Amino acid sequence: MLTLQRLQHCFHHPKQSSQSTQLCFDLKVETGDIVALLGPSGAGKSTLLAMVAGFLAPDSGKLTVNGHPIEQLHPAKRPLSILFQEHNLFPHLSVYENIGLGLSPALKLSNEQKEDIIVAAEKVGLQGYLDRLPEQLSGGQRQRVALARCLIRQRPLLLLDEPFSALDPALRKEMLELVRKLAREQGTTVLMVTHSPEDALKIADKCAFICQGQVKVFGPSQDILVTPSDPALTQYLGH
Repeated sequence: MLTLQRLQHCFHHPKQSSQSTQLCFDLKVETGDIVALLGPSGAGKSTLLAMVAGFLAPDSGKLTVNGHPIEQLHPAKRPLSILFQEHNLFPHLSVYENIGLGLSPALKLSNEQKEDIIVAAEKVGLQGYLDRLPEQLSGGQRQRVALARCLIRQRPLLLLDEPFSALDPALRKEMLELVRKLAREQGTTVLMVTHSPEDALKIADKCAFICQGQVKVFGPSQDILVTPSDPALTQYLGH
């Protein structure tokens, strides 16, 4: 379970020192849930993800994963993986090696870990591409490598920062379905930033609508996105 309790951060405007923007998030995500973070640009979606990942320190509040506080942990020590729009593959390393980095930054791998890499590649449909370099892959294939590298780490929480937004609609749908399938297999909790209600309906059990630095609405995706009751959410969806 991922829990955010009054997790706050204050942004000060550099040109207007007297003005600031206060963000405060309360959210509880059940283990194994896939949750989409929706909302207008600047609402605080990426800020929330950055605080969970540890890239941005909150001013106050509590952040726990499975009951364990993590707000003071270094990003590398947090029980999570994150997938960005930029796949962050190393161009001089093969698919096999790029996936293996999820297990060992020095690529010092046991025989069991080597087998795990092969299995992970099979799960994302890259079993025939292990010797290739990233430049020899399509955009969708590169994202599959990055996804395999995340999932092979077996962390309880996966953060998605719009990783498939640059892909064409059919490929994006395919990747979302793959994430959903693999997350279900591993029991992984997923937190996904997206601007697309359609993507949220495809993959997410629940949605959190973020507006003006707080979670305004949270609940089952179908209820929230098909029959919205909050005026700000209705306006955002164009209903």
